Amino acid sequence: MAMAALNLLATPTASAAALPTSGDVGLDLPHFPPRAKRVIYLCQSGGPSHLDLFDYKPEVVKRHGTPLPRTVMGTQRLTGMTSKQKQFLVAGPLRPFRQHGASGRWISDLLPHTASVVDELCVIKSMNTEAINHDPGITFLNTGSQQMGNASLGSWLSYGLGSDNSDLPAFVVLISQGNGKKPGQPIFSRLWSSGYLPSQHQGVRLRSGKEPVLYLDNPPGVTRQVRREMLDDLSALNSLQVEKMGDPEIETRISQYEMAFRMQSSVPALVDLADESDATFDLYGPDSRQPGTYAANCLLARRLAERGVRIVQLFHRGWDQHVQLPKDLAAQCRDTDQASAALVADLKQRGLLDDTLIVWCGEFGRTAYSQGKLGSGRDHHGRCFSMWMAGGGIRPGIEYGLTDEFGYNIAADGLHIRDLNATILNRLGIHHKRFSYSYLGLDQRLTGVEEAHVPPDILA
Repeated sequence: MAMAALNLLATPTASAAALPTSGDVGLDLPHFPPRAKRVIYLCQSGGPSHLDLFDYKPEVVKRHGTPLPRTVMGTQRLTGMTSKQKQFLVAGPLRPFRQHGASGRWISDLLPHTASVVDELCVIKSMNTEAINHDPGITFLNTGSQQMGNASLGSWLSYGLGSDNSDLPAFVVLISQGNGKKPGQPIFSRLWSSGYLPSQHQGVRLRSGKEPVLYLDNPPGVTRQVRREMLDDLSALNSLQVEKMGDPEIETRISQYEMAFRMQSSVPALVDLADESDATFDLYGPDSRQPGTYAANCLLARRLAERGVRIVQLFHRGWDQHVQLPKDLAAQCRDTDQASAALVADLKQRGLLDDTLIVWCGEFGRTAYSQGKLGSGRDHHGRCFSMWMAGGGIRPGIEYGLTDEFGYNIAADGLHIRDLNATILNRLGIHHKRFSYSYLGLDQRLTGVEEAHVPPDILA
């Protein structure tokens, strides 16, 4: 039973040959000197409204309550939630926008803490995707494809670069539920799956509560010494099976048993926040003292970054605001604003921001028009939306890309999901076209077969 429990532990990180500081044997990585050593990805599940947060449009304010011109909408595919509406009324932002920082960036009053670190951010206003529904959208964002079964960004980084800490996985996932839409959109484990890559590169989910990683603890009556002796015997048996079968997944299982054993010591120290100061908790906000919240997960992300974990990905649910937008968006911003800004400030004061790339992004944005009656909510919008990056070789205090006067179409410098993934790889010293894995007779890539580019204007 104990063996079965360890076998169920979904904590693949790196094969024995790959630990502790490199990816799989034979990969010539990095391709060039990296600017970032690690990534913290703040994935905002549900589609944050760019027009209410980052993309200030005076024309939208001016035309609030009037029909959105059909020439602006064009032939865009709409979801079934609004495609049959008789009118599409322009919905102005919920709160005023103001300029902040030396850069003079426009930020909504919904995000006062983010506004305080805006000079550290590169705000991209021209993100775009073909996906118009959540599951294909967030799958696209995380795996480079709308289809299931592909490897996630974190798994690619684990495969290519490995971990800088042999006692923790290279790829860790944290999930929180916001106070916006409850429940938020489902978060499926395939978003951190290794797909066709070797299974040791899938992400490891850390949970709040007494058991941060499922099946990690020894059963009652099994001491650490007994566990060690059992694993030694099991490793010997599995090694014989490797010689007989030549199956690399058996070697993966050996390494995973060993990783689980080491994590029995490393994980409790990681999640014990007793050594954090009151000033740090005040920085991240009162929710940071409550395990499982977005704020607590941001603080854990910093601790993981300090310990050499390659990529930490936070999924925060609740941004899908088709109705009750005024109430739910404000609640969602209260969940995330202070902690997101604190993460940037905390990493900077600890000297970690320069080589840590922070990414804040959802799967798409929201429409300039109201769904249903005016002021109710907004529908999905993939033609253009906003995100931000900070640290890790990204130019601070700038914005990139331009949308039209309604925040509905890209006017200049579009950045596709493929371009975003290529840029993340680039900052870690990886050329996206040279980073592939052979599967089903094809050289699979995170950026797929279509063209992707890294915009030089956003690189520091």
